[in-house]
Amino acid sequence: MKHFIPIALASLMLLGCKTNTKDMSTLTLTQEWDKTFPKSELVNHCKVTFHNRYGIELAADMYVPKDAEGKLPGVAVSGPFGAVKEQSSGLYAQHMAERGFVAVAFDPSFTGESGGEPRRMASPDINTEDFLAAVDFLSTCDLVDPERIGIIGICGFGGMAVNAAALDPRIKATMASTMYDMSKVNVEGYFASEDTPSQRMEKRKALAAQRTEDYKNGTYKRAGGVIDPLPDDAPWFVKDYHAYYKTPRGYHKRSGNSNDGWNVIGCQSFMNQPLLCWAQEIENPVLLIHGERAHSRYFSEYAFERMTGKHVEGESAKEGNKELLIIPGASHVDLYDDVAGVIPYDKIESFFKDNLK
Repeated sequence: MKHFIPIALASLMLLGCKTNTKDMSTLTLTQEWDKTFPKSELVNHCKVTFHNRYGIELAADMYVPKDAEGKLPGVAVSGPFGAVKEQSSGLYAQHMAERGFVAVAFDPSFTGESGGEPRRMASPDINTEDFLAAVDFLSTCDLVDPERIGIIGICGFGGMAVNAAALDPRIKATMASTMYDMSKVNVEGYFASEDTPSQRMEKRKALAAQRTEDYKNGTYKRAGGVIDPLPDDAPWFVKDYHAYYKTPRGYHKRSGNSNDGWNVIGCQSFMNQPLLCWAQEIENPVLLIHGERAHSRYFSEYAFERMTGKHVEGESAKEGNKELLIIPGASHVDLYDDVAGVIPYDKIESFFKDNLK
């Protein structure tokens, strides 16, 4: 059953979505435009909610082309990991609506305006399910052709998107932008810097000790968002994160990365639940987009290798219907917004239009 907030009912009726007034949302959603990007005059926008199979209600921004006619292809967008729909995912969704798609940008479970307690937890299973729930919603929206649905995952939700594509053949095309594999980074550390049994055991012990402490205290200790103020010796990619999450460019009051971050134990389950273990069985098209200078580029290269068996480093490649596109000179954060002007929207549009026919 679909859920919508009452204040958006009129807007949704105008957009062509059926609503159910007997089962309203329990979420409190802001109705002001509080995004980190300007509102487009080419699209209609409203808030919607839907639930995943665990009963968690998810909040989303829905963007629809103003000149929409007939059933359109639909796209669900989420990420980056620790961000909210008012940041990168909303920007991507609005651009997709400008280009003829019905797009929803959603907050994952336990974050932003979405439901789920306790707050600021993450789960490879539940966060993958969040994408599938968005597909449920789009599949039953009168504006959308259920045979033409794709997904976009940004940063850590790029890995979740690839995992969702391996699980749900309703997803006809998948794009991951500047992706992180959250399982790989938690298990190995950056660049396999913590990839020994003894190092993993030390992390397990630390998380176990924190669980005991949290249970005693009745609260969950937060890990902290992007470090602020920046130390002089901060790595350059941390400075990039700071320039986005901690400045007016990308700061948002509900974003964990902009504020106090995830719970310390929030990512524990990524330690032994690999996201990409069945990526090689994805039959539908996948596009991976990454910056040449991104510290995280190897995650997309690893995902491409998982799907195709082909190892590449620092260059674009295509194997069957799987493609890795490397953006020259771009960093990880350059693909978060339009400041650097390097997000290849034309390529993204053509990818989805070619594959959501």
